[in-house]
Amino acid sequence: MPAVPRFCPQCSAALQQGRPDGDTHERLMCGACGYIHYINPKIIAGCIIERDGKYLLCQRGIPPRPGTWTLPAGFMEAGETTEQAALREVWEETGVRGDIVSPYSIFSVPRISEVYIIFRAVAVEITGQWGPETMDCRFFAPDEIPWDAIYYPAIRQILERYIEERQAGVYGIYMGNDDSGKVHFMR
Repeated sequence: MPAVPRFCPQCSAALQQGRPDGDTHERLMCGACGYIHYINPKIIAGCIIERDGKYLLCQRGIPPRPGTWTLPAGFMEAGETTEQAALREVWEETGVRGDIVSPYSIFSVPRISEVYIIFRAVAVEITGQWGPETMDCRFFAPDEIPWDAIYYPAIRQILERYIEERQAGVYGIYMGNDDSGKVHFMR
């Protein structure tokens, strides 16, 4: 969760918990100037990058869970579209430039206040050099993927579903969450 401020960024008065008129949630509010502090989820954008029937995974070099494998993805920056964020993260983590084909999955993790947006993409340039957050990256055929070392169960489920659909030649767009600790997807 993001750091919670104690003082108003506009007038420096102490913030207090309360419910603004007409709002549905408790918020931090400034009684002096009326400022309301909203805590919003972070957006993680990434891609399933495919080339010649193989899928790009990167091995995490940083916490949490260094050494595990995942789809290239990361936090969206202010001023970016979700597509720009996904392609930037792919480039930074893998040294691969991609082209987005379509959206594929939106996955919410309310307990840590994150939303994952995953796109389908193809590789257009592969440099073989990746950024400092990555220990290794490579394209895996489905039977070569280190399934037991995938970073997060939802990433594994997204990738498994995608590979099944790729083989069938039909793709859906999925929404899901782990609100209850169980992963749910709808088509």
